Amino acid sequence: MADNNSTKNYRLLDANGKAYESDTKGTLGGHRKHKIYGRLDCPSALRYIAKRQHVKNRVFFADEGTAIAAGYRPCAKCMPKEYAVWKTKKLIVISLLFHGDK
Repeated sequence: MADNNSTKNYRLLDANGKAYESDTKGTLGGHRKHKIYGRLDCPSALRYIAKRQHVKNRVFFADEGTAIAAGYRPCAKCMPKEYAVWKTKKLIVISLLFHGDK
């Protein structure tokens, strides 16, 4: 007889990039080596998964804040607005590092 009370555990990453078990499915997926996160229905990620590529590096996050805290950046394909904000901030930081407050 099947146990109807069993819960499925999901493996998510926390803000430090450490894996933990959760009863709740992650809201975002990511790629561990590329440090990119995006929607679970991201066409780019789904294309790679369908080809059985990058599956071993697939990670999941509870929310966007956790993904950012873990050092991941937004996907340019499925999260273009978030990516544009991230890229602008990155360019500002690089500019300040190389040119200072001139």
